[in-house]
Amino acid sequence: MMISRVLVASIVVLLAFLAISEGMSLRSLGVELHCRCIQTESKPILRHIEKVELIPANSHCDETEIIATLKKTGQQVCLDPKAPWVKNVIKRILSNKKR
Repeated sequence: MMISRVLVASIVVLLAFLAISEGMSLRSLGVELHCRCIQTESKPILRHIEKVELIPANSHCDETEIIATLKKTGQQVCLDPKAPWVKNVIKRILSNKKR
């Protein structure tokens, strides 16, 4: 009876470890299982941006996400894709990629 409890507890711990490590390995590979942007910034912050990352809609998120990294802090901020200044940033990025 004591051995079965230890065995069950060991199996539970092993399964939990496998589930956690699998989730971590997916995240380390850059696989997101949901949208990253919950809130977006629509106010112009262009002069504070170091880089911009465009994440197209996919099976885990229906929206195109635009994530800016700020110069001073390195903080990541989600940008509102409907804001006029963000649309201009996207146009510039896409036109630079075509060259």
